[in-house]
Amino acid sequence: MSRRAADRLKIVLNHLDRSSSAVRSSFTSAQTVSYHPRSLRYTLDTDVLSPEQRIAYEENGFILIKNLVSEEDIDRFRSEFERICKGEIKVPGLLVMKDVAIAKTEFVQDQKAVSKLQDFQEDPELFRYCALPQILKYVECFTGPNIMAMHTMLINKPPDAGKKTSRHPMHQDLHYFPFRPADRIVCAWTAMEKVNRQNGCLVVLPGTHKSTLQEHDYPEWEGGVNKMYHGIRNYDPSHPRLHVEMEKGDTLFFHPLVIHGSGMNQTQGFRKAISCHYASADCYYIDVNGTSQENISKEVTDIVTQKYGADISLSFEETWALRGRLVHGERTSLKWIL
Repeated sequence: MSRRAADRLKIVLNHLDRSSSAVRSSFTSAQTVSYHPRSLRYTLDTDVLSPEQRIAYEENGFILIKNLVSEEDIDRFRSEFERICKGEIKVPGLLVMKDVAIAKTEFVQDQKAVSKLQDFQEDPELFRYCALPQILKYVECFTGPNIMAMHTMLINKPPDAGKKTSRHPMHQDLHYFPFRPADRIVCAWTAMEKVNRQNGCLVVLPGTHKSTLQEHDYPEWEGGVNKMYHGIRNYDPSHPRLHVEMEKGDTLFFHPLVIHGSGMNQTQGFRKAISCHYASADCYYIDVNGTSQENISKEVTDIVTQKYGADISLSFEETWALRGRLVHGERTSLKWIL
């Protein structure tokens, strides 16, 4: 270890040994949980994160980086999204998702009925987000240098139609992923405009990345639930929570076990965000049969069958292998476990 790296490590350990007060001052609305001194499990030393930022992620499972993505880039992503919604371009493999309460009333091809674009890896303009150098330099702090972009989304939370369907239930992203280890996976979530409690900002439960994957299913909501919006069956509603309000270009990086969701959009505008889940290329696939992830596995493989026909048979793991794209370093290939 170089002298510089050793000095940085010493600083972090000293901070961890003292207290987690730096974390509390960064997130005054939330309380940290289960403090573990001398634990550097979730971050890597890349000379990018400050000691305080490493402590915050170790304790809370997320950090917010202000003004990371330029207004010019975000406006380009917005323009591409609108072209897709209008049917001006077709993107192979793209899943266009519609709000369950709005889709039945909107007959014009426009963004009003579209709640999310998922799997945009074949769209060069939107996929530029996943390879932005300023994003990847932070991602490397969690995944290491060999980085795969695994899951892409542009979220267009619509004004709530009165059925509260614009909510997203509290969940853990790892529920959707058949690859491990969880600690080498991270999400980058960038606000494409001002995001606040009125238009349905993210709500996170600090420290829940230290727990295990919980059982998920569709919540029993009176107005219905959007496709694949699974939520945790049981979680402690009294756990301290943080509403993450963001400005255009701000980016939240968070662990896949962090429990999070979002509230209703109570405005007349659309709350847009673009995100990518990254994983170390050294990760490996697992068999989710017989686990709590079996329900999402079946749902995904059924969608593939409906979309491409019964002649195309893909396992849950294979659907993810097809989506993954190398964005930095070497493709050490997300090794399979047989």
